[in-house]
Order: sequence, then C-alpha cells, then structure tokens
Amino acid sequence: MTTQTHTHTLGYKTYFENAINYKEYLKNFEAEIAIGEESNFAQYLPQNWSRQSRLDRKLKLSSDLIAAIEQLQKPINWLVITEHWCGDASQINPIINKVAEASNGKINLKFTYRDENEALIDVHLTDGRSRSIPILIQLDQDNTLINTYGPRPAEAQNLVKSLLAKGEAYNIPLHTWYAKDKQQSIQNDLIALIKSTN
Repeated sequence: MTTQTHTHTLGYKTYFENAINYKEYLKNFEAEIAIGEESNFAQYLPQNWSRQSRLDRKLKLSSDLIAAIEQLQKPINWLVITEHWCGDASQINPIINKVAEASNGKINLKFTYRDENEALIDVHLTDGRSRSIPILIQLDQDNTLINTYGPRPAEAQNLVKSLLAKGEAYNIPLHTWYAKDKQQSIQNDLIALIKSTN
C-alpha cells in the first residue's frame, strides 16, 4: 500500500468540485469506446471496460471492509485520478465505487482525469517520478489532504517493478495477479485507508 502525507497545499477543493461521479465516468468511457480507432488508446478500452463491468456486477465487499466503512466517524471525500486506458484502474475503480456506495453517503466519491490535470498528478507521483494511476486522494470535509492510495497494491507494484527491471512486459502477469488475488489486497488496503481517518 502506498500512502503518503503531503505538507504542501493544493487546491483540492476546486479539483473535487470539477470532478465527475462514477456514472459520468462510465458514460465518458463508453463514449470513448464508441469513437473506436480515433482514440489513441482504442486497443486497451474494450478489455478494460469488460474487466470493470464484470467487477461492477459481481464484486462483493468483504465483511471486514464493510465493518470499516460502518465505523467511519465523519464524512470524507475521495478523489480518484484515473484514465479509461489504465488497466489498473479497471481493476480498482469498481471496488472504490462499491465502497462509496456502501458508505450511505459518508464517502463522497469523484473521478478526475490524469492527462487533464498534470499539476494534480505531479503532486502525487509514484516513487517521486512516475505519473502512475489510479491514485485515490482521501480528503476531509474541508478538502484537506489526509493521505493517498495507489497506483496498485504493494505486491502488484513489486511485481511490476521486478518485470520492468528485467525489461519484460508486465501487462499479462499483472492482470493474472489481479485474477488470482480476487480483489482481496485492494479491499485490505482500503480498510487501512478508511481507518486512517479515525
């Protein structure tokens, strides 16, 4: 799990107000798929949509995660930096959305696009250099930063780093890892993230 605390201030309030909900995110995703080859990322979109849709339909939150959500003391804001072409986002965003839905309004969730918000992602670089996504920014009711999570669970991140160090492609091994993990690592990470607010 990658959590960070930043001391500098960023205009999170404006970013949050300008961000979109999950329904709008899905609508935009569908629209980008519909334009086909005109999208620079056309090759990634159908598979990501399929993964995301399957999780939207079938994912069940763990009892531990539901308990953590129920113990939330105050409302919080979650701002996710993402893109439709991102394979990790297709594995993680549906879980984040399920958590927000289960919170009965305690978690106000919105999505924003990395490539339209370079100043925002550059404050949340992975290892200080990579604009990796998705990044979940956890804010209090005043849109003050509490901490962040992303771009993927620690075990998956280590897998990607090791394959990159060998000059090997990581896409297939990474999604094989996600399939075997069955979203447990992400759910455990989100439990820790939620508990950090109390």
